[in-house]
Amino acid sequence: MPNFAGTWKMKSSENFDDLLKVLGVSAMLRKVAVTAASKPLVEIRQDGDQFYIKTSTAVRTTEINFKIGEEFEEETVDGRKCKSVPSWENENKIYCKQTLVSGSGPKTHWTRELVNDELILTLVANDVVCTRIYVKE
Repeated sequence: MPNFAGTWKMKSSENFDDLLKVLGVSAMLRKVAVTAASKPLVEIRQDGDQFYIKTSTAVRTTEINFKIGEEFEEETVDGRKCKSVPSWENENKIYCKQTLVSGSGPKTHWTRELVNDELILTLVANDVVCTRIYVKE
């Protein structure tokens, strides 16, 4: 079983602004979000299929707790409440489909994958893919 545990700092990010555009975030808020989220710190604790992930930026901190295969509530990148169901896509990759609790919007999901010594987070809204690569601190 892969070990996602540790403290991770972002090494690179692609298409975050484009992702926020698809989600309908205004230009002003996108600018703030892109700046604030330029150096997120991610803490992951893992016990088998049970995960705790805390993401901290200058503006906000988010925390999620989930077990692979069990539905949980979280928020999309733009703050809408959703129900999410994580599953193992392969031995090193978690795929998590998000379904909005109310309202409508783009179809979203995320993946977290361990590749060599990097954690690759993908955030997807419709056909826009944001890729963020993290290294252990």
